[in-house]
This record gives sequence, structure tokens and C-alpha cells, in this order.
Amino acid sequence: MTPEPTVLAWTEAELGVEGGVLEVVRAPRPVLATPGERVDPTAPDVVQLAADLVATMRVSPGCVGLAAPQVGIGAQVFCVDVSAHPKTRGHHGTFVLCNAEVLEASRNERAREGCMSVPDLTGDVKRASRVVVRGELPGSGTEVTLAAEAFEARALQHEIDHCAGLLFLDRVAGAHAVHHRKTYL
Repeated sequence: MTPEPTVLAWTEAELGVEGGVLEVVRAPRPVLATPGERVDPTAPDVVQLAADLVATMRVSPGCVGLAAPQVGIGAQVFCVDVSAHPKTRGHHGTFVLCNAEVLEASRNERAREGCMSVPDLTGDVKRASRVVVRGELPGSGTEVTLAAEAFEARALQHEIDHCAGLLFLDRVAGAHAVHHRKTYL
């Protein structure tokens, strides 16, 4: 198991390419409901995708994570950065994971989630509040395992779901748990 400091020390500069901003696709696009393919984290197109995901996340207000299917690419790659979100307790900074999977999960809690691919709705979703996730860093292919709690754990599960072809709407308890997104002027 690779220690967590590998993730904490990672920056998109390690990718060696500049990210471009991509268009975020919206439901019901089929790519959002199709499990993504495993990737070679050292492949140049995957490294570019990682940089593009981070760049797109950074210009999207309120965005704390973005997965490849959300930009129309059926691949198991996503980025997360919850560091600036008010609900964040602990975090691992900005990082991208390829072929990620949840190894351990505990203490389910229900909370409201939103998604750039479902911009008009939010939903109450029950997720583990503590997870251990394994994935590979783009560029180096280094396998990392990290433990996350609270809001970061929720964001990780949300993005891993995208890579599996699931939206938060697939996880709500029913229509009563779906809400119109409030807009503040």
C-alpha cells in the first residue's frame, strides 16, 4: 500500500501537459449511464484527459469533482478537490485517480448532492461517511490507497459512481428525495 502523502503531494503539474476546458454533458446522454473502461494511467491520452478534467473542474463554480463520462468519455478517470468547500473537514487536495475502487466503507449518512450533469436537481443520497479507496495516479501509474471521511468520502463515491455509469439520481430513495436546485441571485 502506498502511503497517503503520495496523493497529498500530487499536483497536475506532474502531468506535464496543460489542461483544456471541456464541455460537460448532461443527462440523459448515454455515456453517463454506461460503465467506463479501465485505462492505462500512463497513456498520453489519459494524461491529457486528467489535465483537462482538472482544468474543467477549476472553471466550474462549486464543482468539487468531475469524471470522464461527464465530459463524454467512457473511461474510469476522475478528479476531486474539496479543499475550498465549506462542508470539508479533511482532504487530500487536488488529485486525479484512474481505475478507482472502494475497498472499505462504513457509517452511512444521508446528505444532499448535486451534479453538473444534472444541473437542475439535487437529491438526498445515502453514502458511507468513511471510505478507503484504491486507484492509480495518471502519468506515473503509481497505485495509491487513501482513506477519506465526510464530504471528501462522499465526493469520491459520487465520482466512482460516474465511472460505473451511475448518477446520484440512481441512488436516491425515491421521488420524494429529489429536489429542484435552489438558485440564489
